Amino acid sequence: MLGFLKGDPKKKLQKAYEEKLAKALHAQRNGDLRSHGTLMEEAEKIYAEIQTLEKSGS
Repeated sequence: MLGFLKGDPKKKLQKAYEEKLAKALHAQRNGDLRSHGTLMEEAEKIYAEIQTLEKSGS
């Protein structure tokens, strides 16, 4: 009934993905390649979740 009040999970994941990429870029620029690799791996996992949501939603 009040489904319009629920947040869009894809939007949440997209925001988290963009934040991870920004943090990874910042870590890379500071020379912290270990953190950059970890953050990029986490971002890839979030991106995979976004892709599965898009496939199931379309």
